[in-house]
Amino acid sequence: MRAKWFAVVTLMCFQVGCAARQGSTFSDLFIPDGEAIYERPLEEVWPEVRQFFTENKLPFKEDKGSLVLETDWRQEFGGSKISSFWHRYMVLGKRETPTKSKLWIIRITKSSSTALSPPGREIDWGPGRGLTGGSLSERQAAVETESMMGATGGGASDPTLSVEDWEARLAAPRGENSFYAGSGQGSRDLVMEWRVFRSILPKLMKEENAPKPVQVATTPSANAGAEAMAFECGLPILGLGKQAKPGGTLLLGEMHGTQEVPRFVAQASCQVAVAGMPVTVGLELPLESQTRVGAFLESAGAEDDWLKLMEAPFWRSPYPDGRSSEAVANMLEQLRQLRSRGLDVDVFVFDHPTMQGQAREDAMAATVRHHVESGPQRFHIVLSGNIHSRTKKGLPWDKSFRPMGLVLKDELDSVVALDMAYNSGSAWICAVDRKGVKDRLDCGVRDAKGRDNGDRFFVHTWGGTNDDGYHGVFYVGAVNAAAPAVHKGLGRPGAGDNSLSPLEEAAPQVASVR
Repeated sequence: MRAKWFAVVTLMCFQVGCAARQGSTFSDLFIPDGEAIYERPLEEVWPEVRQFFTENKLPFKEDKGSLVLETDWRQEFGGSKISSFWHRYMVLGKRETPTKSKLWIIRITKSSSTALSPPGREIDWGPGRGLTGGSLSERQAAVETESMMGATGGGASDPTLSVEDWEARLAAPRGENSFYAGSGQGSRDLVMEWRVFRSILPKLMKEENAPKPVQVATTPSANAGAEAMAFECGLPILGLGKQAKPGGTLLLGEMHGTQEVPRFVAQASCQVAVAGMPVTVGLELPLESQTRVGAFLESAGAEDDWLKLMEAPFWRSPYPDGRSSEAVANMLEQLRQLRSRGLDVDVFVFDHPTMQGQAREDAMAATVRHHVESGPQRFHIVLSGNIHSRTKKGLPWDKSFRPMGLVLKDELDSVVALDMAYNSGSAWICAVDRKGVKDRLDCGVRDAKGRDNGDRFFVHTWGGTNDDGYHGVFYVGAVNAAAPAVHKGLGRPGAGDNSLSPLEEAAPQVASVR
């Protein structure tokens, strides 16, 4: 039987083509290290490519003369009102030989945030810039020179805007449904290339049986037949697949108060669930918030649902340290959106803010351990400040300190701790008051100095641990400060808190969604 299976795989490789060093797994969590080569003329492959995008409800426009197509924009996380990222694919047919071909699939990402804009973009308007490329084939040349970043992709680029893009921008509604088309990245998406390859392979081989639907992790109440292409999870995170496994716990040690870390968590959760593995996210929020968070995840995300979530005192703390940021609130909405569409994504909270020191670490570890042991088939992503997630004993001011991560490492079978890595930018940070006021924190936007490792999210492990007990890093690119989700005046004028509130306590205001 084994020899027969090997023969079938070998035959498939000869008939359609195999990528070098592709390995035995086809999980979408793993980034392929080779191209998908079709042992067919491009003209024979292309009709099946068109059919793939049609069947998966990805509308496109096509330049038939040059075998190039471009899909419509699709919003990240399934159309969440607060997501500011949009994606589209440009598919380029490439002839290797008269009888052999391949596809290049470029994922183009645009955002309302200017963080993605290359330096000088705002003044780089030469004659004909953006409006001269009328056809897809003309834009193909621009994308190949500006967006191609090698076999696995990565890095920022500036795809030329089409006339259609500019028309859409000028005609787009203003407010929360609009976005600025001038900020973008383009990266080659090998995962998508292999997804197309595996889907059309049986048809090219003239097999009678259609390929089986892609299996995704769905909640018990989800509609059957959910497929990976129904979800937009962003550009695949490099290295994530090596860490995601049932029963595994990934500790992410962050610097609170950035926009990028919550998006990393939401993207990772989406990608893991779409790959077929249930995922649970643990957040360093007060334990008393569990009921509100759970109710919000099961809600429709209406205004009343938001207000119920934000009624907790945590969101209105006079010292918002970044855990109560708008980005964290947005992440909860993104996870709610994924869950509402059937993905098996869950959330728990584990902070015990009334405790201090070692007692708090032990209590947080006990809560996390309870959830991990209660879901042995789930993958757990646990986000906390980077002191708590360490797996080595001691701190400079307390040599006996046992962080939450160390306690979990001793009690669970599979724990991997990653420290946050980032490029320079800003973060919302609470630090000792700049004026030297005793027992008072000063919270606000601060510069954050990091190291440039490109713009693409990735996970990297070292094969051991560093002095802090971290097994590696998760990289989120340049960081941008995330303001508090709830803005509320505190006290009365002249009370020393820079408040403009009237004598009567003002009602809390939820930060506007984008």
